[in-house]
Amino acid sequence: MASFDDDGFVGLLTARAAAEPDRTYARFCGEPVSYAEIERRSAAFAAHLRSQGIVAGDRVAVMMRNSIATIAVVFGLARAGVAWVPVNAQQRGEGLRYLLTHSHPRLVVADADLAPQIAEAMGANSALPVLLHEANGALDAVLAGHKRFDEPVPTPDAVFAIMYTSGTTGRPKGVIVSHRMLRLAAESVALLSEAKAGETFFVWEPLYHIGGAQLLPLPMIRDITLAMVERFSASRFWEQIVETGASRIHYLGGILQILLKQPPSPLDRAHGVSIAWGGGCPPEIWPQFRERFGIEIRECYGMTEASSLTTCNLTGVLGSVGRPMPWFTVRLLDSEGKLVATGERGEIVVETSIPGAIFPGYLDNPEATAKALRYGRLHTGDLGSFDAEGNLYFHGRMTDSVRCKGENVSAWEVEHVAAEHDAVEDCAMIGVAADVGEQDIKLFVKPREGATIDPQVLSGWLGLRLAPYQNPRYIAVVDEFERTASQRIMKHKLSPRLDDCWDRAAMTTGR
Repeated sequence: MASFDDDGFVGLLTARAAAEPDRTYARFCGEPVSYAEIERRSAAFAAHLRSQGIVAGDRVAVMMRNSIATIAVVFGLARAGVAWVPVNAQQRGEGLRYLLTHSHPRLVVADADLAPQIAEAMGANSALPVLLHEANGALDAVLAGHKRFDEPVPTPDAVFAIMYTSGTTGRPKGVIVSHRMLRLAAESVALLSEAKAGETFFVWEPLYHIGGAQLLPLPMIRDITLAMVERFSASRFWEQIVETGASRIHYLGGILQILLKQPPSPLDRAHGVSIAWGGGCPPEIWPQFRERFGIEIRECYGMTEASSLTTCNLTGVLGSVGRPMPWFTVRLLDSEGKLVATGERGEIVVETSIPGAIFPGYLDNPEATAKALRYGRLHTGDLGSFDAEGNLYFHGRMTDSVRCKGENVSAWEVEHVAAEHDAVEDCAMIGVAADVGEQDIKLFVKPREGATIDPQVLSGWLGLRLAPYQNPRYIAVVDEFERTASQRIMKHKLSPRLDDCWDRAAMTTGR
């Protein structure tokens, strides 16, 4: 296995482009892009940054969906030592404004159709420059250039990205991700997926997620090819797999359940995939997926704060997220910081033998950093347990968030927006059982005195201010909340029922 001590990944791109310029790095919707093209376009973008006075250590926000241009932009930022601030293309309103102000970017690069969302979030007086991506547009002109970029590659500890993860008691936190951390993330994927030279990895996840971003160095370290598509499509999934010749697929959230719900097809076994890797596969789904599609499951656990993947299950122990990566140690601690017994639940705490494998902190958030990092250990806020053989089992978050459609949704974020509605006096969000995936969101709202709340109208209002995955599926109107002595809402007393509330899905499906 490659050395994990000092390597970043930028040098891998330039070396491969020099040695095998015509070799295909990736295909996006069937269109190939070579190492030479990625090197040239990323160099042109890095040179453009310098021409605009953007120097190493600055930040640039990128609000783009997957494309060859996106790959070039990310590599260009990395080569220039400029921190990439990936922004979910679904973000809008206050959430988007926060990301674009807290990170203090020198520039925003965005798909042209997202420009109105940015303008609305930032306001008419914003001086933040925006470089738009559209056919024959400004970004394409930059990437078409032939300027060389020969500055030394950034050090492994240089900041590669500021990746915002949803908080559980406050606003999203900006995880500082180094070049070394992304390299380790790719090495982890290679180990988990048993990647072999010549294979093709199917990529549906957006690059603005760590799950997509961590694949960028993988072609260089394992001689594989990325087969990228615009988005996940259940109806076309196996057709795309066959077309691309993919042998590895990634799953997250309810992807496996969605595929299982598709009608049986000859393509169920007419593909070349042997391993599916990812997180969030329920134990009952595992054997069903394997038996129908002939694919082995490789479950893992991790956080962006610890180079994405902390453990991997290579032995097939049902329901387990496996054992730590070679450079990590996992301990389970109780509320007093003592190790818990085998089979008992405790907080997952991560240590590393490689300095820099665990993040240095959250951007401009010393309080959250101090809570997460103690004595060099990462306190994840997640619950886990070990079996007698040392296999780890994940039992969810200790704090107040919901895993919905593959995204961590902070209750605070949703409640903060809902509380701004004129008719809402107070509100609370919980996770409830989902048809597919981990959970759906149920929002409880108490009307202000003299006001009434129409759940359908409120849902539409929220939809303009929240990302689609944050918008509650269920809304329940209540007269009062049960509260603690300190006036906190007792969320454990809120009803998880699905038949005592308004259901957005029922409105769209006619149920």
